[in-house]
Amino acid sequence: MAPYMTWELFSFLSFLTLIVPYLVLINILFVVYWLIKKKKQFLLSFSIVLLGYFTQSTFFKTSSSNNETEDLDIGILTFNTHGSMGTKWSREPVFAEDITRFIAKEDSDIVCIQEFDYKKVKDFKRYPYKYVNYIFPNQKYVVQSILSKYPIIEKGSLDFPDSRNNAIYADILIKKDTVRVYNLHLQSLRFRAGMIKREEPQRLFKRLNGSLQKQLEQAELVKEHGNNVDYKKIICGDFNNTQFSNVYNSIKGEMNDSFQEKGSGFGNTYNFRFLPFRIDFILMDKEIEITSHKNFNIQLSDHEPVMASFRLKE
Repeated sequence: MAPYMTWELFSFLSFLTLIVPYLVLINILFVVYWLIKKKKQFLLSFSIVLLGYFTQSTFFKTSSSNNETEDLDIGILTFNTHGSMGTKWSREPVFAEDITRFIAKEDSDIVCIQEFDYKKVKDFKRYPYKYVNYIFPNQKYVVQSILSKYPIIEKGSLDFPDSRNNAIYADILIKKDTVRVYNLHLQSLRFRAGMIKREEPQRLFKRLNGSLQKQLEQAELVKEHGNNVDYKKIICGDFNNTQFSNVYNSIKGEMNDSFQEKGSGFGNTYNFRFLPFRIDFILMDKEIEITSHKNFNIQLSDHEPVMASFRLKE
């Protein structure tokens, strides 16, 4: 229920959505424990597990029976490259070079990048159509870009107010059809392992509360912008929040999540100690058939790339 509650009444529950799957797993252990002890408390834990059942398909997926791509399928990849600074803050050129090689190797038809050095965009010669969005023109730093093998007939930026984060879009002509692709980079929570110990709880929650409020405002902007589009839509990128959040569900609406449709395992996209966090997504309109989903573990950024393939239904 937490993902669908309003911000004004249930803001604190937004924090709990970050740990929903772990609360369920803990209660599974308690169910076993209380059964062994023959205690009635197992009913409470079992009720929580039962409620959690409806969210677990978004947390862990068994392997899809059909997850193979065909020549007619179109591939899309999203990757927050962390400014080519690796899993930590490093300026070693090897990360930028390895990221460039990785994208070239996967050879996806459409690539949505967040936090990438503008100097490397020219290296993607396989992508004749590009939309590069500079949010810091003096520094020549690319916050987001959309690379495509298919013609881009329209492009633009949502320009989130009072934020370094943003969303851009491109209308891509694929054969005789046009698809609107959004590349999102929502407000960062700026939450790192160890902050709970280092930062005062009141100050930490106040800061996170402000970031979550901005995320919801940005999600609403994306939702409203997309509602005015007649084309089929794909929304992908770094949401900086999990699939259990109001933020994710506001944007997703009736769209399909490529991981839920064709993914397997935990679908981890963010390196947060040993916890599997999924905060990078590829969402597609129901009129688009998702044919595959792939997660990676290449450790070239604090995020992992996500790739999916699709077919346009007649």
